Amino acid sequence: MKTASSTLERELNSPKTQRRRKFRHLSDGVTRYGIAAGGIGVIVAISLIFFYLLYEVVPLFQDAEIEEVNQYGLQTSQATGQTLRLVAEEQNEVFARITDTGQVNFVSVASGTPLETLKLPLDEGQSLTSISPTLPGDEVLVLGLSDGQVLLIEFSFNVEFDAEGNRIGVDPEMTFPYGEDTLTLDPEGRALTSVTRQTGRTGFILGGLVEGGEPLLKKVTTRENMMTGEVELTEQTADLPGNRLYQQLLFSEDHIYTYAARADGWMDVFNTRKLQEPELMQEVMLVAPGEEVTDLRFQLGSDSLLVGDSQGQISQWMLTRNAQDEHQLTNIRTLKLGDAPIRVIEPEHRRKGLVAVDENGRVGIYNTTAENEVIDRQLLEAAPRAAAISPRASHLLLEDVNGKMHSYAVDNPHPEASMKALWGKTWYEGYDEPEYIWQSSGASNDYEPKFSITPLALGTLKAAFYAMLLSVPLAICGAMYTAYFMAPAVRKKVKPVIELMEALPTVILGFFAGLFLAPFFELHLPGIFALMILMPVGLVAFGYAWAQLPDNLRFIVPDGWHVILLLPVVLLIGWFSFAMSQPLEVFFFGGDMRTWLTNDMGITYDQRNSIVVGFAMGFAVIPTIYSIAEDALFGVPKSLSHGSLALGATAWQTLVRVILPTASPGIFSAVMIGMGRAVGETMIVLMATGNTPVMNFNIFEGMRTLAANIAVEMGESAVDSSHYRILFLAALVLFGFTFFVNTLAELVRQRLRKKYSTL
Repeated sequence: MKTASSTLERELNSPKTQRRRKFRHLSDGVTRYGIAAGGIGVIVAISLIFFYLLYEVVPLFQDAEIEEVNQYGLQTSQATGQTLRLVAEEQNEVFARITDTGQVNFVSVASGTPLETLKLPLDEGQSLTSISPTLPGDEVLVLGLSDGQVLLIEFSFNVEFDAEGNRIGVDPEMTFPYGEDTLTLDPEGRALTSVTRQTGRTGFILGGLVEGGEPLLKKVTTRENMMTGEVELTEQTADLPGNRLYQQLLFSEDHIYTYAARADGWMDVFNTRKLQEPELMQEVMLVAPGEEVTDLRFQLGSDSLLVGDSQGQISQWMLTRNAQDEHQLTNIRTLKLGDAPIRVIEPEHRRKGLVAVDENGRVGIYNTTAENEVIDRQLLEAAPRAAAISPRASHLLLEDVNGKMHSYAVDNPHPEASMKALWGKTWYEGYDEPEYIWQSSGASNDYEPKFSITPLALGTLKAAFYAMLLSVPLAICGAMYTAYFMAPAVRKKVKPVIELMEALPTVILGFFAGLFLAPFFELHLPGIFALMILMPVGLVAFGYAWAQLPDNLRFIVPDGWHVILLLPVVLLIGWFSFAMSQPLEVFFFGGDMRTWLTNDMGITYDQRNSIVVGFAMGFAVIPTIYSIAEDALFGVPKSLSHGSLALGATAWQTLVRVILPTASPGIFSAVMIGMGRAVGETMIVLMATGNTPVMNFNIFEGMRTLAANIAVEMGESAVDSSHYRILFLAALVLFGFTFFVNTLAELVRQRLRKKYSTL
């Protein structure tokens, strides 16, 4: 006995055994720490993704900044006369100053040093009495003179380079686009107290007011001589009906509408499509009773009006259609600066923003679309004589009442971002009511970006809902049958085939869905609904008929092999459903179900719609849910099912009351993982949905999801632009949604596991 014991001891302590023990210990340690490192690495990777997304998104919501960079008094040679208009250029190096003496000064922004002084070509006795408000995108200014004449001038600021390509500076220039000759606006020769201009396809229209507020209109048609390059002008005068006196005139693009503001706060809106027969469309009160309109300007694009009043408010007005399909001027939003009257409104040149200055020198910078006040600062002691914002909205010039110039650097990169613009209903220009819209680009600089993430989030849920509606019942029921009822020999063939479907690239599924399924479903729409009804009814009917057969016939097919019998039944029902599609369409829908849906039911039908997405993306999600759910069901200990059967329960009762509750944590995880796959799917929804960001759950319309939108637009967005960062915000929302769903799923799974662990 001692000999055997000692022999065993020697074997256990032999060098070979010790080496094997050390190797096993080392392997266990490497495995343990490797798994721990892998888990930590996954957490770190996810955290890095989250913080990178956050890093790109945070600047969207940072406050804008304004900082005074210089102030200086104008030199004696420049200080002659009162400033009527300041004109800034996009390089923030030079600005132009126009005075009532007819002098134009080009001045350095940085130092106030005069660069050049020009004299307007005015006749003796003529003086400058008014200047048209600047229109974003239109560099031409109209100068109203003391004898009823107008002169059109234009400023250009060209960047100069030397022979070696080095930048020298900005060369300012004043030109006369229609020659140095003046145009007559008032034949009676009265001084013009206000002038305005709007371009059109064939020329431009001029408007003005004389002492007391009498309106004057002149349409000028331009025609360029192809041989000489000279521009010929044809003039046509008109009058507004009513013999009313006005405070300011503005014209819409193409001169369709004329807005005439009265001193009592009312505005007359005229239809001037036929200039010789203007029609008064509407009279609207712009301000509260007893208040005054203090400034009136067009927003970028000349689609909406910005109205400053004596209550410190800036209201935005726009023509919309009412219930009678008539145009009416509507107040779509109101911004509040303070309690003092607004004296200056300067719209931005390339965004839907504005600068407002009140009587006390308080400055506010806003974005109208986002209803976002980005800056509110007390910069001056009183209202400025003149103000100008640079085309890039990065520099602000103010001239105070003492003639001193104040130069401010403005850092306002993302004014379009606000919670209301991103998630709420917004009233956009050209729309009759507030809506959720995603439309990030347009054809011109006048375009108003629409960055509502809500339709994208809804589209993501919509796509996932219809995909899960198809995939969850099929996958879980298939898993139940495979794991519990199917013969092992059949299961060994069926399960790998279904799992192999998961390896199919989604771009192939999207390609197939977009090019084949979508037109096929459109042509066989009644057959699709017939299939949804006949398939479950037919399978149940076949099962009932099979159960009624004599035992000697039923026992020919071994247990677990009955699925083979269903294959021809499924194919027959599918063929019959699509074969009956056209007769059903003729009998019930007059031969065209799509037209019936649109005209009779008022339901929009798109070829790439939610039905196509449900089939294609459901097909992609089924393998994920099926594989995990089947493993969970098959992994339930056989002792539980055998015990249940031994106690007299049927196979179905055992499945429902024992197997399913025990496997419920795994089944729930399968559904949540499948949902995460559906939410994050890109290529299928990109190719099969039409990518229309709509706000409904209409099964006959498509959608645009967060993931697909990022894939489509990220390559087209300018780095660090608002569009670029909002796409990262969409990615962060998608990340947060999947994180929330997975966390909730884990909590529910743990609770289910704890509840049914004692079975």
